[in-house]
Amino acid sequence: MGKELGNRCVMNTWIPDGFKDTPVDRFGARKRLVDSLDQIFAKPLDPKYMRDAVESKLFGIGVESCTVGSNEFYLAYAVKNNLMLTLDSGHFHPTEVISDKLSSALLFTDEILLHVSRPVRWDSDHVVTFDDELQQIASEIIRCDAVKRVNIGLDYFDATINRMAAWVIGTRNMQKALCKALLEPAESLKKMEETFNYTERLAMLEELKAMPWQAVYDYFCETAGKPVGGSVMQAIRKYENDVQSKRG
Repeated sequence: MGKELGNRCVMNTWIPDGFKDTPVDRFGARKRLVDSLDQIFAKPLDPKYMRDAVESKLFGIGVESCTVGSNEFYLAYAVKNNLMLTLDSGHFHPTEVISDKLSSALLFTDEILLHVSRPVRWDSDHVVTFDDELQQIASEIIRCDAVKRVNIGLDYFDATINRMAAWVIGTRNMQKALCKALLEPAESLKKMEETFNYTERLAMLEELKAMPWQAVYDYFCETAGKPVGGSVMQAIRKYENDVQSKRG
């Protein structure tokens, strides 16, 4: 696919493995997973066309007592085998966030793949909204100077919402979060932090919350010849009437 498209592809490997009841030999199960993965990735592939990634999960339905491919397992495996690590915003405990994991993982892996969604408990397949975590994810990417090292994948798997609208809304929300993060005076904030000037840092961070970043994003859309603001729904409804409604 990478050769045909002239654009690198990413193959993400996620295995819903584990036990519903409490196991005794967790070590043996994880040793078997290492052996299986070693066989899967035994043949080296040209990274120009394809990169492999591995993804962890806190637990899955039917494997609540032990998920073999935990975060610790796949972080270590990715680092050891020079693979891309996948962080899914819905694959951790509800009080965990992947934005906090980015700076750690980027120190030991060359690239990261993100599955950004709006998690509801441990289910991650929801349309991306402009929530606090999305904004923090974007801020971490910019603050870590990792734009070229973080691959952003989005989710829009919601049968109750028009798929085109779900895709556009989610993509625009990710763009808005990145736009807002790029407008942040990150270097000035870091200098305040380095000099223990936490008061001014707090004041600046609070001021940023009310800054008119939306006007910058609207200008970005306008100059790109794309719908601005709520007018995007007109284009979506036209596509729904002209294309989607005629599908059998």
